[in-house]
Amino acid sequence: MNVPLWQIALTTSVEAEEAVAALFENMFRRPPSVFLDAATPTATVSAYCPNLPLPNAELRARLRIALSRVRNSGLNIASGRITIRRVAPENWSESWKKHFKPLEISRALLIKPTWSGRRPRAGQAVVVLDPGLSFGTGQHPTTAFCLEQLAARRASGQQRSFLDIGTGSGILAIAAAKLGYEPVQAFDFDPAAVRVARVNAIQNRVAKRVRIFRQDLIRLPLRGGAKFDVICANLTSDLLVEQAKRIVRRLRPTGTLILAGILKIQFVEVHRTYAATGLKLIATRQDKEWHSAAFAFPR
Repeated sequence: MNVPLWQIALTTSVEAEEAVAALFENMFRRPPSVFLDAATPTATVSAYCPNLPLPNAELRARLRIALSRVRNSGLNIASGRITIRRVAPENWSESWKKHFKPLEISRALLIKPTWSGRRPRAGQAVVVLDPGLSFGTGQHPTTAFCLEQLAARRASGQQRSFLDIGTGSGILAIAAAKLGYEPVQAFDFDPAAVRVARVNAIQNRVAKRVRIFRQDLIRLPLRGGAKFDVICANLTSDLLVEQAKRIVRRLRPTGTLILAGILKIQFVEVHRTYAATGLKLIATRQDKEWHSAAFAFPR
């Protein structure tokens, strides 16, 4: 039996659409749906949940506080109208099929939904991932940057390990396993995300090659523990700054650290923080208000 879902929607300007979408990803731990109205022009960003994470009034208050941060970053948020209502689940799932298309990461990797008939190129690894009630599908520019870096930094004939901090849907860890990284570990604080990531790993037949577990980054031991050749941390800027030591101490001296989820206006602080640990910026990309980067120790 289909159970109705809750739609939490926020109407904003096209200019602020990506920032609001990231806000929704962080708050609801699932990918938002975005509808662009070219006639207005406005963007409606929606999250779909089986249950409201907070009482209606408290949820609206938290959204307004988060939206004020977007406004303070210099973006025009337009009306910022918030709508919370129940919808039929089939409306949500069909709307995703219209917008979620296969994503090709160079010639090395293809991300596609189960309903896509797209065939991979010769030698191209394939990750099959439906949007579902999960977090991270590769469509957001920050996730795409991480995937591109993973594909670019794999070493033919050489074993390289990978750690995914804040795995969400598990897309990065699954892609790493498909690209030949070994061992692969991934963790998330949200137990729902861990369950979804494990299901996605099973669907992609890499469950035995990817260890996915629940872990709070702020409780990750500062001493001991395995070190990795490549680490991805697609997190909020405040977590990246506050937990820099914990993240960097998991990186091997010859490794690469990939950071994403950073608003352009926050990148200077993130860059300064990781430079202070001895890391050097080796790759960077800006996509509208987003700034992603890769770091390594000088050799």
